[in-house]
Amino acid sequence: MATVREADPRGAVLAFVLQVLGALSALGVVLASRLALSAVLDERAADDPDLLIALLLLALFTALSGSVGVLQAAQQRLLGERVSQLVWRRLLRVTTSVDLPTYESTRFLQRLDRVRSNAVSRPVAVSGALLGLVGSGVGVAAMTAALLSIEPILVPVLLAAGIPSVLIARRSSRAEFDFAKDSTYLAQRRGYLKMLMSHRFSAAEVRAFGAGPGLMARHQQDDDAYLARLTTHSRLKQRFALLTVAASGVSLALALLVIVALVSANRIALPDAGAAAIAARLLAGQLVTVFRSVTSLIESGPFLRDLEGFLAMDGLSTEAGERRGLETGLAVRGATFSYPGATRRAVDEVDIDVPAGSVVALVGENGSGKTTLAKIIAGLYPAAADSITWDGEAIEPADLRASVTVLFQDFIRYQMSVADNVVMSDTSNPVDEDRLRAALDRVGVGSAIEALPRGLDTVLGIELEDGADLSGGQWQRLALARALYRDSPLVVLDEPSAALDPRAEHELFADVRRVLDGRSAVLISHRYSSVRLADHIYVMDGGRVIEHGSHAELVAAGGRYAELYELQSRTYLES
Repeated sequence: MATVREADPRGAVLAFVLQVLGALSALGVVLASRLALSAVLDERAADDPDLLIALLLLALFTALSGSVGVLQAAQQRLLGERVSQLVWRRLLRVTTSVDLPTYESTRFLQRLDRVRSNAVSRPVAVSGALLGLVGSGVGVAAMTAALLSIEPILVPVLLAAGIPSVLIARRSSRAEFDFAKDSTYLAQRRGYLKMLMSHRFSAAEVRAFGAGPGLMARHQQDDDAYLARLTTHSRLKQRFALLTVAASGVSLALALLVIVALVSANRIALPDAGAAAIAARLLAGQLVTVFRSVTSLIESGPFLRDLEGFLAMDGLSTEAGERRGLETGLAVRGATFSYPGATRRAVDEVDIDVPAGSVVALVGENGSGKTTLAKIIAGLYPAAADSITWDGEAIEPADLRASVTVLFQDFIRYQMSVADNVVMSDTSNPVDEDRLRAALDRVGVGSAIEALPRGLDTVLGIELEDGADLSGGQWQRLALARALYRDSPLVVLDEPSAALDPRAEHELFADVRRVLDGRSAVLISHRYSSVRLADHIYVMDGGRVIEHGSHAELVAAGGRYAELYELQSRTYLES
């Protein structure tokens, strides 16, 4: 209810009023029916004022009851959308702020998928159930009062249906949550296979390898497995629903039989009997709504607890850190990091220095820990207290993230305008078009952008709009411009030339200091012809730094760097 009030306070009040109005209009139908039946059974003339008033009231309350139902449905849809938007905003705040190691864990991703698929919609269902419970509760009270005034014995007969309904609802809720929890893995895999067969990024490879039939077969197998589970679960739910309906039907039938018996015994008059029958039917309907609402609330309980626990997860601070200038440099001492479940450390007691204005390279074979170390330097992975110093002082993780820019090898190609793709790195400040154009020119893609149909406003990609596209190298330059636009004093570049042709790569690294414009840089690359220009090179293996120095010093030392450099150089010479 707090969520509903926060999402739409006025809409919640209006929905409540409509629920109460609907219940009272149903009571009006009962009272008007009793008046009309009394007039008819007394054989009054058609033009008798009492009969006309009774019929007019009956028509009025019947019309009001029907129209309120339409208004309720429209208001509930609007309220549900606002509640859904609020819950999604809360969910996305968690997904965008939780620390990176937690986000990358299988447990978190499975829980996220379960919450996203099942729990997110529950607040909307619960808001509808709560409002339905309020309206039906008022209706039950009104119908109960009407029946008590006619014949009290009818009330316990109808209310008795609630006992089995609530007990059944508890069992049904547990079964629903267990089904959702046990089916999470299947749902994830089916979603992934759908993505592979329907998204643009995989279309070319799927066709090139003829992988479509194989993927379809896998998807069909998972569909069959899920359908088998769903069939078993649905049949169980159907049994629960039939038992609930049977309990309500039996109670109504007993109430109507009691009315017949009371009329036969001359304990109530025919007008009262007719009104009692209508009230009993309406009360039975209101009780069904109450039981359905209670069932929905009970069924949603485990999902809401799951959602509440997820939203309460501790993540990174949402407060922006303070961007600092770099006067002397960044130092890493004894950095250590292990991935959950790993048997060895990904980074093990590493020491490196990045002096202000210098270019430092990290090299090594795949799995040596380079990218993990880069994420530690950028504040994305946690490091021990005081293991990273900035200008000789310890730095808070939020300030470190604000002061370092990272360009990953698998950078995002945003389906947005060119300008949006670049300024995405610094959305906390107003767009600076001069800085934007300078970043594009610095990486050598400014003229290509100007040639696009709408320049900076050209939408890139064709999935969301009929936009333009760039070559792989142009996308990489655009991503580099994004990193430079942020204007932080230290830039981490993870394979920044992977999509560039040899000429473009040579031009980029030959002029790398102009491109960086005085920034310090940590460069990760497998191409030793590119890293040789770095001021200092650290060679990693098994999570440790095994040697470091300038290119000339490392080649002269004849160690791992010299070996790898020779292997790569020999490949080019032999070809």
